[in-house]
Amino acid sequence: MHFVKMHGTGNDFVLIEAKGDERDWPQLAVAMCDRHFGVGADGILLALPSDRAAIRMRVLNPDGTEPEMCGNGIRCLAKYAVERGLVRPDGDRFDVETGAGVLTVQVIGDGRKVDRVRVGMGKPRFAAGEIPVLVNADPPLVNIPLELVDGASRQVLPVTAVSMGNPHAVHFVQQPVAAFPLAQVGPAVAFHSLFPNGTNFEVARVIDRRHIEARVWERGAGPTLACGTGASAIMVAARLQGMVDSMVDITLAGGMLTLEWDGEGEVLMTGPAVAVFEGEWLLDEEASTL
Repeated sequence: MHFVKMHGTGNDFVLIEAKGDERDWPQLAVAMCDRHFGVGADGILLALPSDRAAIRMRVLNPDGTEPEMCGNGIRCLAKYAVERGLVRPDGDRFDVETGAGVLTVQVIGDGRKVDRVRVGMGKPRFAAGEIPVLVNADPPLVNIPLELVDGASRQVLPVTAVSMGNPHAVHFVQQPVAAFPLAQVGPAVAFHSLFPNGTNFEVARVIDRRHIEARVWERGAGPTLACGTGASAIMVAARLQGMVDSMVDITLAGGMLTLEWDGEGEVLMTGPAVAVFEGEWLLDEEASTL
């Protein structure tokens, strides 16, 4: 099985052209994403035919679960699809079918090579049932108290809950995000009982009205170097609280993403997409019948 290893701001993926959904992709994702016995990745991307858009994207996490959307992944898919001739953009734009709906991407490059991709991430959703989060409050859900209990210790963490097609909980801090105990707090938030489907967790610090630094814990992958939907959620949460203007650069461990949101419409995200290497994944006879 041919694959291409790609990344968007360090959020890395194994991309596979697929004809359909017939294979046991969750099991394959677990095997391929393993960083010791597999290729190593934060997830696999499937490039599939679509009857609603130019191409369809499925994403599978290293644990085999399937998120609704992946912002860094869709940029990688867009680069691959254009450079390999799978799609012919109308100008520099085309639509991609995702689990969060049909989204529009704009490729930026010299016509043959795609360097960056601007993605319409859709409108953020704020109602508790749309995220979903089990709180009885009117939207937007800004600084809802999340109680974390670890043995005898108890902590109340204020988070802003928002859906970018998948659930996010954003917590703002005053100190540099490198000092935040993400390894301990991340999984406690990601699988908190208030989030019936789990949630992605972002800790962020607003440096000024144009710059934010952040770290991410993804519900199906753990700590990652970047998260496109997470960066979008951070932008939305910061603007809801009047911390930033309509455009902001968010620095994550893997690099920088530029986010735009006018406070009403869809969020726009711009960032790089990079092809690293390609190869063949050898399926044994048992695996090939999956």
